Amino acid sequence: MKILVQKFGGTSVATQERREMIVDKVEAALKNGYFPVVVVSAIGRSGDPYATDTLINMAKSVGIETNPREMDLLMACGEIISSVVMANTLKKRGYECAALTGAQAGIITDDNFGDAEVLRVDTQKIYKYIENNIIPVITGFQGVNENGDITTLGRGGSDVSGSIIGEALNAEAVEIYTDVEGVMTADPRIVPDARVMKTIYYNEVFQMAEYGANVIHPRAVEVAMRSNIPLVIRNTMSNSPGTLITNYDKSRKYKESKKDKIITAVAQIGKRTQVRIFFNGSGGEYEDDNFLFDTIANNHISLDMINVYPDSKVFIIEDGQLSKLQKILDGKNISYEFKRNCSKVTIIGNKMRGVPGVMAKVIRALSKDHIEILQTSDSHTTISCLIASDNVNKAVNALHQEFELGKVSDKSEK
Repeated sequence: MKILVQKFGGTSVATQERREMIVDKVEAALKNGYFPVVVVSAIGRSGDPYATDTLINMAKSVGIETNPREMDLLMACGEIISSVVMANTLKKRGYECAALTGAQAGIITDDNFGDAEVLRVDTQKIYKYIENNIIPVITGFQGVNENGDITTLGRGGSDVSGSIIGEALNAEAVEIYTDVEGVMTADPRIVPDARVMKTIYYNEVFQMAEYGANVIHPRAVEVAMRSNIPLVIRNTMSNSPGTLITNYDKSRKYKESKKDKIITAVAQIGKRTQVRIFFNGSGGEYEDDNFLFDTIANNHISLDMINVYPDSKVFIIEDGQLSKLQKILDGKNISYEFKRNCSKVTIIGNKMRGVPGVMAKVIRALSKDHIEILQTSDSHTTISCLIASDNVNKAVNALHQEFELGKVSDKSEK
């Protein structure tokens, strides 16, 4: 039996009209010879009655801090409501189905409430429903630990649930349904001629998610990549084919061509601060690299774009961690300076590996628009530039145009 996991996001299950569209997608899977396993997010987004953020704010309104175990118990309610409502919608159209919590679906996690990691999936219960021709409608975002406590998988965890279930069931594919047509070459709110890609490699979309593109949870991509299960990003509200995420791209076929684009997409992430720490003798033992970075790590502060020089260290952090870092530095009498209101813009592409001149093109594109590059970092498949946040839209458009990623210039997929 060919199993197809279909995961539907919060906007997809938000209204009765859209839930009817979900049934259409389930029907299409059945007609194409697949047995669908449905995974759902909580209904709607922040402010909607059953959205996860709404539930969190309800707990906060009491005026005391909710402990992590009980917060997970509360946050899991949104998906449970969604699964029951979606199951009823399917039943109304004549399909046998059953709503299942993460625990009932056999998703076993560790004890890290709020950001649990899946340890294993006991598939017996899911297979029992499938063997009896009953469509499982499973809550995303949640599981259960060995003690029977409900756990949640962190922001975007329903994507992870979809991939994990797809892996456990050896599914033919995992479809991720949302409110966009697929994975785009850039944020369409910033770049008017951004286009939907037919195919993209696992590593490229993973990098896009890591570098700020709100496409799919990086952990969901990791799971699919290790299992070699195709992911498809599709729009619930249309019949467009969406974007296939795979290790094998039939349109490119791993062959070199002058028409091949070395860059796949441009992503951006904001709310970053550049930190420059000076080693001038004022910080004592904290001017030892190991001591300094160990102290920062022990305070759970994540660093990025790290450059180490003999007399200074430069890196960026999320704005939300700035006050914590400042307390550490002030307490150790370390000299430093902050550059706030920064953003990181990144170009991504598997084919840039070993290609000379890519950085030169990046610098040329940004300098044309008088955009100052504050810092850079790179890997085999990415180049990132730190810039002032005021220049983000201009920078993304400049790079998108420089590497000919737009609709007008794209002829390689036609």
